[in-house]
Amino acid sequence: MSYITGFLLPVPAAKKAAYIESARKSWPLFQKYGAIEHVEAWGEDVPAGKVTGFDLAVKKEADEEVVFSWLRWPDRATADKCFAEMMNDPDFDGMDMPFDGKRMMWGGFAPIFEGKA
Repeated sequence: MSYITGFLLPVPAAKKAAYIESARKSWPLFQKYGAIEHVEAWGEDVPAGKVTGFDLAVKKEADEEVVFSWLRWPDRATADKCFAEMMNDPDFDGMDMPFDGKRMMWGGFAPIFEGKA
């Protein structure tokens, strides 16, 4: 079964276009390492949390929106290889990250159920 790398991050609303462009530029690089899907989702209905919430997790500021995204890989080994090698790959140098990377979180996930229409 495939493997998912998920991301949650705050992006200034004024930098939405720059973020989309950054995602477009990064997709071919992730494909080069074997990624089979890349999805970026801009928050539209993200309720403010009281105890937990997407907004609290990323310490969202008033001028920011939450982005939820993922990369699908054929397997964990492919994802691990990408993340081990990408820091030394000159193609990733200078990638614009129009957000505060210190408040981004990510993790790897093994799917346990998938429903598709």
